[in-house]
Parts: sequence; structure tokens; C-alpha cells
Amino acid sequence: MTTFGSTIAERSPGLVDVTVQKWALPAIFCGLLIFATVISPSFLSVSNFQNVMTQAAPLMIVVIGQTFVILVRGLDLSVASLMATVAVIATAFNTQDNTMIPVIFISAILLCTIVGFINGWLVTKRNVSPFLATLAMMIVLQGLRFYYTQGAPAGVLPEGFRHLGTGKYLGIPANIIACILLFVFLTFVLEKTVFGRKIFIVGGNPTSADLVGINSHNVTITCYIICSIMAGIAGLLLVGFVGTVDNFVGRGYELDSIVAAVIGGVALSGGKGKLLGAILGALILVVLFNIVIIVGLPVQAQLVIKGVIIIGAAAFFARKTRG
Repeated sequence: MTTFGSTIAERSPGLVDVTVQKWALPAIFCGLLIFATVISPSFLSVSNFQNVMTQAAPLMIVVIGQTFVILVRGLDLSVASLMATVAVIATAFNTQDNTMIPVIFISAILLCTIVGFINGWLVTKRNVSPFLATLAMMIVLQGLRFYYTQGAPAGVLPEGFRHLGTGKYLGIPANIIACILLFVFLTFVLEKTVFGRKIFIVGGNPTSADLVGINSHNVTITCYIICSIMAGIAGLLLVGFVGTVDNFVGRGYELDSIVAAVIGGVALSGGKGKLLGAILGALILVVLFNIVIIVGLPVQAQLVIKGVIIIGAAAFFARKTRG
């Protein structure tokens, strides 16, 4: 005999999964905040929380760009090397004149556009795997950077960069404001525009996208350009936060950005995910790393955490796919 409850279950077989998926990330984030506050009561103080968010902003910006690439079945391992290269460019002008900031930004964005285009072109036109294409770009950028700096980058930044990296407006860190503006704009692009719909279609099935008249190559190349530009902006904000430059600014962000996106529910198989989830993933990662420091674990523990997260997320998505 069929009961009312069983009928509902049959009609909504994924109701529990959908509910869990919707609220799992906010619940985990809040749980981590509570745990961090219990072991260190000063963690949620206004000043400390502002510091944490200031540190998190560059990663969140990189994650936004990485999400666009993952949605079209790719990944970008060159983002950290690009961040460092952009930082070197910023200090190469060797000026404290704030009027040079637009010139520095334009130069950096131009380089990022070229790098993103080459990455996308290799993946789409030459059928190079995203892993190999962006790994090669990472190495090329590192080589160029070391050749130019001879291993010892030097130079000064305009004071305005320090304000972008560490300043506040109405108590809100300037780089967080930049992150919010980028997030709002690119969320609109992804969810409310024709181009955004094309991204999900290409990520879901590139062959079908071509059959319905979508140029999947152009969409993919554009996503790689967006990813590189986000990495460039993050690099400029990070060098403003640090105040000095070396050849490894942003080191580790290539892995952190992928892990954060995966935590946030962006499917590595492409075509599924939201920027909000990716941002929450980045925040969860940053709070986790802060907890590692608070409890006195070695920094190497962060690598263990990243590995466990990747394995767990991969297993979760594999189960959902089989289901």
C-alpha cells in the first residue's frame, strides 16, 4: 500500500540531498568559526576577523577565476606564477608616484590577457590537456621572472598599492570591497547573461554545445582569460598587502584555488557549480589554515588537510554521479 509519505519520497527522491547540499557549506563554515573561537576567544574579534578577511581576499579573487575555468572542464596551474609575475611588474616601475597605478594595472591586465589567451588556445586549438598547458605556462612565467630579476627582485610600489592591500573603507578592508565588486559582477555574468549560460552548456557537453551553434572554443578561451585577469588582480592586491615582492608571491594559490572551488561544489567534470559556493570554499579553507596555526600544528599539516579535502570531495562527486 502506498502511503502519502512514500509518495512524496518517490516524487522528490533528491529532497534530502538537495537540502544537505544547500546548507552544508554555511553550516561547516559557521561550525569552524565557533570551533576557532572556542580554542581562541580573540579569533572573532573585529580586528582579527578583519585581518583574516584581508588575507582571504586575494585567494577568493583567484577562486572566482579558477571557477570559470573548471566550469568548462579545465583548470589553471599558472595562476600563482602569474600572480608573482604581475607583482614583479608592479615593482619594476620602481616609483612611488600614485599616478602610475593605472599604468601598472593596465600593464598587468594586458599580460594576464595574453597568458589567458595562450592557455585557452593551447587547450582548445592544439588539444593540449589543461594540466600540461597551464603547467608549461607556469614554468615559462617562472623562467622569465627569474631571468628578469636574476633571482633577486627589487623595487618600490606607489603608496596607493599599500592602501589597496591593507587599507579600509568604513571599517571594511579595501581588498574585500574589490573582491565583493568582482564577485557581484561575475556572478551576474555567470547566472544572468547569455555568455554565462553558454559556459554551463559547454562545461556540460562541449559536443552538444557545438551542435547548437555555440563556439565552445571561444567560450573556453574567454574563461581562461577571465581566470588569468583575476589572478593578476589578486597578485596586485597581495603585493600591496605584503608591501614587498619576491619571486614566489602567491605560492600555493594554484592548489588552494582548485581545492576551494571543489569544496564549494564546483564539479571538476565541468558544467556545475556557483561562485558563491566557491567563495565559501575559500573561506572554509582560510579558517581551517588559521585553526592549524592556532592549535600549533606544523604548517605541513595544511598539505595533509588539502589532500584529505580533495580525496573527500572527489569521492563525494563520484558518488553523486553514480547515483
